[in-house]
Amino acid sequence: MFGLSTESGVVLKEPKEATDQDSSAAMTMEDYLHYEEEAFKTPNHGDIVDGIVVRVDPDEVLVDIGAKAEGVISSKELGLRGEVESIGLEPGDLIKVYVLQPENEEGNVVLSLRRARAETTWLVAAEKQTDGSVIDADVREQNKGGLIVNVLGLRGFLPSSQVARAYAGSLESLVGQRIPVKILEVNRKRNRLIVSQKAAEDEDRARKREELFSRLQMGTTVTGTVSGITSYGAFVDIGGADGLIHISELSWDRVSKVTDVLQLGDEVTVKVIKLDPEQTRISLSLRQLQQDPWEKLVQSMPIGSIVEGQVTKTKKYGAFLQIMVGIEGLLHISELSWDHVERTEDVLKVGETLQVKVIGIDTARRRISLSLKQLSAPPASLATSRGDRRQEDYDDVRDET
Repeated sequence: MFGLSTESGVVLKEPKEATDQDSSAAMTMEDYLHYEEEAFKTPNHGDIVDGIVVRVDPDEVLVDIGAKAEGVISSKELGLRGEVESIGLEPGDLIKVYVLQPENEEGNVVLSLRRARAETTWLVAAEKQTDGSVIDADVREQNKGGLIVNVLGLRGFLPSSQVARAYAGSLESLVGQRIPVKILEVNRKRNRLIVSQKAAEDEDRARKREELFSRLQMGTTVTGTVSGITSYGAFVDIGGADGLIHISELSWDRVSKVTDVLQLGDEVTVKVIKLDPEQTRISLSLRQLQQDPWEKLVQSMPIGSIVEGQVTKTKKYGAFLQIMVGIEGLLHISELSWDHVERTEDVLKVGETLQVKVIGIDTARRRISLSLKQLSAPPASLATSRGDRRQEDYDDVRDET
């Protein structure tokens, strides 16, 4: 029979007669050739492979990459001009190398350490994009469309549309800073790397929002900053999420415009009055941290008291007067005068200040009835049998306001 020795040191022994037990373990010539092909597979241009430093010479580095021939990193490729030792490589070091040429004139594989590092960084960038990691970027400069940043050692671009909301109008202030970003696009062929500070900010807010909802409770008092104003209320950033103060929760007093009470950037202390984790909604109140004016009313303005009020609104059924901060009472048209009044506006004007008498208080329903005519005695000729529907009228119309 035969024996075969190879350059690799693998020896194929003379095959035995196959049996049912050892036929699957015997190495055939086909098996050996397949082994040789896999063990010493010729690398292709552009491959990134693992290697072991074999020798460091003044003008090159020899690397074993598992191919039939050793790989070579030249001093020219390293840009060191005969000072290869200065790169700090030693025999036995494990490195990744980039295949520049599968075989040169001497039969060696031409390798690049620099390109391997660069390509590996692009691969890392692609992995960061896939898993959505938030990474740091150093802002180098500003250009027409946004900012140039350094990400993982690569040149990246941060479009102005992807800058965090707080810096949208002042890109220049970010130059020289290190900021968190997420990678939106990796295109190695075009050397294109697009990142977003806004996406990183949104992820950070999502994490903070989750933490916030885990510790917030109804009735909790928190401090935040007014981040938005609408016709129906103000949004307050309480650290991870925005809560809404509805216009009705701004003050015990009637509020016509939100900006009469709050401005953008104001720092406020508010009370959490409703939580909806599924919709990530938080309802806040400013007025519930203020003293309820009705608590004062019962003590300071009992029925029969004479108080001063300012007309805030006139209706066909009467007028509303502010008699205390946060409290308005209804002066029904029938309580304007002992004489018949056709229109409220014939007697009172908005903004007018006058004295009135408290004739009814309903603390449970937060309603107060006032009278102007009862500050004077009724004419002798007035029939006393006239029906009095003041409180009933008040109950019917107060809900319209």
